Amino acid sequence: MTWLLNAFSLSMLGERDSARMDVQRLTLDEVRARCGGAESAVGHPDTAAIFSRLLGREVEHARRHVVLAPGDAVIVGQYAGPRLPEGATSLPEGGRFSWFLVTVI
Repeated sequence: MTWLLNAFSLSMLGERDSARMDVQRLTLDEVRARCGGAESAVGHPDTAAIFSRLLGREVEHARRHVVLAPGDAVIVGQYAGPRLPEGATSLPEGGRFSWFLVTVI
């Protein structure tokens, strides 16, 4: 399964004693090409709105508990910049997302 997230947490690896992951940086175009079948677990409505605008598709705001199994992948949009204003639908000046594909091996 592939998830679209705005954050990654080690708790998503469940109760394992160890795990291996592959992490790759993605361009926005690569994210657009890969995220078509991804299930959203974007926990903030404003972030989901911005993802929707950036990706050109509806991204659901969905607070979900995600536990990854071997072979699962997540596409993470990691925000950096000033705090998003309430109701934001676009990035503020100085704000940006870095995109990563994290695959559990």
